[in-house]
Amino acid sequence: MRALTLVVAVLLLGGCAALDFVRGAGGTSTVVGESDDFIVVVATHDGETAEALARTHLRDPAKAWMIEDFNGAREFKSGKRVVIPKRPWNLAGVDPTGYQLVPILVYHNLGAQSSGRLVLGVQAFAEQMNYLKREGYRVVSLAEFVEWLRLKRQLPRKSVVLTFDDGYQSFREYAYPVLKKLGFPATLFVYTDYVGASRNALSWEQLKGLAAEGFDVQAHSKTHGDLRRAPGETDAQYAKRMQAELAEPPRLFQRQLGQGVQFLAYPYGRVDDDLLTRVREQGYAAAFTVRRESNPSFARPLRISRSQIYSEMTLEQFARNLNLFHHETLR
Repeated sequence: MRALTLVVAVLLLGGCAALDFVRGAGGTSTVVGESDDFIVVVATHDGETAEALARTHLRDPAKAWMIEDFNGAREFKSGKRVVIPKRPWNLAGVDPTGYQLVPILVYHNLGAQSSGRLVLGVQAFAEQMNYLKREGYRVVSLAEFVEWLRLKRQLPRKSVVLTFDDGYQSFREYAYPVLKKLGFPATLFVYTDYVGASRNALSWEQLKGLAAEGFDVQAHSKTHGDLRRAPGETDAQYAKRMQAELAEPPRLFQRQLGQGVQFLAYPYGRVDDDLLTRVREQGYAAAFTVRRESNPSFARPLRISRSQIYSEMTLEQFARNLNLFHHETLR
């Protein structure tokens, strides 16, 4: 499909735009045509990068992924014709060979050294984050991911989302420096009874500071208890418990952080149809379970999957969680 679009673009643009030499960071590129949707250029030196082309022609190097994804390359040889999309061209991430998937990773506690399954050592965490950077993954925010589900945004082909559950102080000590250095966004799902409850828990003031620096803070219930109806729990008892677990956190977030919440992570990833109804009634836009699979653009917004990262995972095992495409031939 990309090849066909390139041919069509060149045919359409070839007669309507004169050659125009544009000098940008990293060298020169020759514009051979432009429409409302595409710019077609010819690289004039070996090693012309998508980032340099995005900086020159889209005025934003962060949009390099659009050029990379459309052309299937990050660098181009001299004489190579390159199509530069000016806007999204495939919001759903679906093509005749299958559809795009986005993995959402979930971490819990971090430490100087790994301990147990859920305390990941900082060295292993940094190795995983550097792997994402080195291999060209684009870490996107949870809000951008949800916009993709609504077909309001196209995501890079190698997108991944980072989330951290519960609200441990170790996020600030160990994860924060690594994420800031690499420029990665992340979402913290915190349960409100834990905030400031011990020296191992983040305080409201610390959460407010992290939010001011661009880290997303969202709900993980009030008590971190199983939100499904308990055996023998009456309708009235369950309704009262859900009012506390689901309705109180957004009000507390608004009061303490000056902002509400849109998203919920189910404690332990546990959810059933009755709970889905309660979550929907409380107005949550998206909710997240723990299931080791990536998400298509048509994922159910209140049953979005996340893959738990355990401390015993090797880097190779970590990489297996980064499933980006489901191959399916359309007939």
